[in-house]
Amino acid sequence: MQRRQFLYALSGIAAICATRSFAGTSSGDGKITIMRFSDDGKPLGRATLNKVRNDVEWKKTLSPLAYHVTREQGTERAFSQPGYDRHEPGLYRCVCCDNALFDAKTKFDSGTGWPSFWQPIAAENVHENVDRMFGMMRTEVQCAMCDAHLGHVFDDGPKPTGLRYCMNTVALRFVPQHKT
Repeated sequence: MQRRQFLYALSGIAAICATRSFAGTSSGDGKITIMRFSDDGKPLGRATLNKVRNDVEWKKTLSPLAYHVTREQGTERAFSQPGYDRHEPGLYRCVCCDNALFDAKTKFDSGTGWPSFWQPIAAENVHENVDRMFGMMRTEVQCAMCDAHLGHVFDDGPKPTGLRYCMNTVALRFVPQHKT
């Protein structure tokens, strides 16, 4: 019986991966609309851009762990990556495509060992998917530009949203805010 359950789970995972590999954008033309931000967090307006898809280049430029997390829906070990507990002002961008994802002003210490935020910098810059892997039902958070796996969102966060966007450190590139 255990072998049969394992094979069912494995086939389910394969189906999910195959579906994600061929999923298109909501507009159907390979375009995505995001809110663009300067490195100091100032909104630059909405932009409609081509959706980024280039696993070959990401495999060349990302660390093996960052590739595993962002492109293969992996998870880094809690408390294992420098910067998970960073508290200085700045902006968090996607390590793959540089899309602005989170403002450090919304970051809080969740005690989980991963960077946690109570909201993304702009709702259109991330998208959420139901994640049923490992026998759990969670909400996966991905970069809207390149579909990089960032982490998961939970409903046990602080006010004002009550949400906890629990992200992998290696999926994010921190840009410190320059003092003017």
